[in-house]
Amino acid sequence: MTDFTRDDVMQVIEDGRKCVGADLRNIDLSDAGLWAANLSGANLTGVDLRGANLSRADLHGADMSGADLSGASLSGANLGLAYLSGANLSWADLRGANLNGADLRWANLSRANLSGADLRPADLRNINLSGANLRGANLRGADLRNIDLSGADLSGAWLDRANLSGANLRGASYDANTKWPEGVDPQAAGAVMVDD
Repeated sequence: MTDFTRDDVMQVIEDGRKCVGADLRNIDLSDAGLWAANLSGANLTGVDLRGANLSRADLHGADMSGADLSGASLSGANLGLAYLSGANLSWADLRGANLNGADLRWANLSRANLSGADLRPADLRNINLSGANLRGANLRGADLRNIDLSGADLSGAWLDRANLSGANLRGASYDANTKWPEGVDPQAAGAVMVDD
């Protein structure tokens, strides 16, 4: 178990110290101000981070499996190689976030804002991205098997070399700048082309 409390974590961050590799399992950090915090390699399994401000935070390699990050601000955060399997990231702000190599299997990213995010070559199998904003997101080579992209905005997204087998594209919007994998017919899959 963890030896940290919410107050301990907040004091460490406020003092400009790092929580690198810390065991923070099951701590309630909802609505916490963790802007630019260094939590790389931390164990955040099952942590309540609803509405937390993690903008520009370093969460590289952190284990956030099963964490609740709904409505959290993670814009510009480094989530490279993070383990987010089964995490709730619905309505989260992930604009410009680095999710390079992250494991997002079974995560809920419905209505999340991932515009400009780097998701290559993240494992995104079986996740919910319905209604998500993926404008300009980099998904090159990502594993998108069985993903729900219904109603998502794929304008300008880079999907080349991604595996979209079994993906739900019904009602997803895209534009002339969207880069599709070879052999994928977005309109036949139910996606809708929109003007630039």
